[in-house]
Amino acid sequence: MDRPNELRTEHRLLYRWPIWLTDESTGASMQGQMVDISSEAAAFTCYAYEICPFPSQRITAQFSVPLHGLDGSFAVRNFTRSGYTYRIDPVKKVLYRVTTQFVEPLPFRPGEQTCCEADMITLLKMLSSPKG
Repeated sequence: MDRPNELRTEHRLLYRWPIWLTDESTGASMQGQMVDISSEAAAFTCYAYEICPFPSQRITAQFSVPLHGLDGSFAVRNFTRSGYTYRIDPVKKVLYRVTTQFVEPLPFRPGEQTCCEADMITLLKMLSSPKG
């Protein structure tokens, strides 16, 4: 079923793993929990009583992304990305959902993984290059 107001250009990968954030202006760090990710953006939750990002804040995020093969194979790739927060929504009294846009996109689309094991090996080799 099509959603007429959908502006997303790619599917998101939904998962609940830790994400570590650093405020680039102060160096303050905090941990959140990933909600979903695309090649260009990530959404995560964080507690309001910790150092929670504010709109337009530049942050550096460190996180891992699972890679899935059609045959059930699995790998994990770690990333560090700078970005800007562009949306903050309250989830509960002390919990916020934060959406961040990456300055440099990921080299693949995490939510659109439908590769065989050979493709996964090729992808892992590509991601192992210094740029990834």
